[in-house]
Amino acid sequence: MTVLILGLVLFLGVHSVRIFADDWRTGMRTRLGENAFKGVYSVLSLAGLVLIVWGYGLARQQPVLLWVPPVWTRHVAALLTIPAFVMLAASQVPGNSIKARLKHPMVLGVKVWALAHLLSNGMLADVVLFGSFLVWAVLSFRAARGRDRVSGAVPAPGRMGPTVVAVAGGLLVWAVFAFWAHGFLIGVRPFG
Repeated sequence: MTVLILGLVLFLGVHSVRIFADDWRTGMRTRLGENAFKGVYSVLSLAGLVLIVWGYGLARQQPVLLWVPPVWTRHVAALLTIPAFVMLAASQVPGNSIKARLKHPMVLGVKVWALAHLLSNGMLADVVLFGSFLVWAVLSFRAARGRDRVSGAVPAPGRMGPTVVAVAGGLLVWAVFAFWAHGFLIGVRPFG
């Protein structure tokens, strides 16, 4: 569990700089330069992600059961991950209506993904992993909306074409992940 927690602290810590120290982040970007800052950010994020994956795998070898989720929660989780993947796709497709309306669809997608997995998993490692991401997503969304209010940012209205691309892309990636990649990468097949 120590490796998992270390990975979460590193990964989510790097991703929390805008939440807790946005002025420091701006100063560091100026001092280091954009590319150097992104390089350090990427290396630290990747190191955190590797530790999360490794630590989660280690923690799953010695599971600590907190509760047994009802079977129906797996179905709810499968349904909730659909909009999570669509929001993730929408964050990457410029000019779509989902991004225009939600403003920060990636963070909302992480929030829904984490909640879905908390509902359907009752092991301590799951609660630590998905609970950490849920808390981070709540704080990150709140901070991002606060920055939007201060800056007066108003997103451009979305268009139908990019919205269709975002929805179709999210559904396609969800299907690949749900029916194949989740089992291959995580070792758990959501649809048996």
